[in-house]
Amino acid sequence: MLLLHEKVVPLLEIELHDDLTYRLRYGDLVEYSNRGRRVRGRWHPYVFRSVEQLRYDFEEDVKSLAQAA
Repeated sequence: MLLLHEKVVPLLEIELHDDLTYRLRYGDLVEYSNRGRRVRGRWHPYVFRSVEQLRYDFEEDVKSLAQAA
């Protein structure tokens, strides 16, 4: 069951399900999912700790892309 679905702008999408599966996407640049995280096409492992930490980590990766541009 889907607990939360946010689509803030066409680039940003957040999904959280009741079984704690998740997907956060910022276009094709950043994606966090149960499989790990992908930043600029490179996959890295990611350990889920909490919804708050997940959101923070995701937002930090998006911010780092904006600063690099």
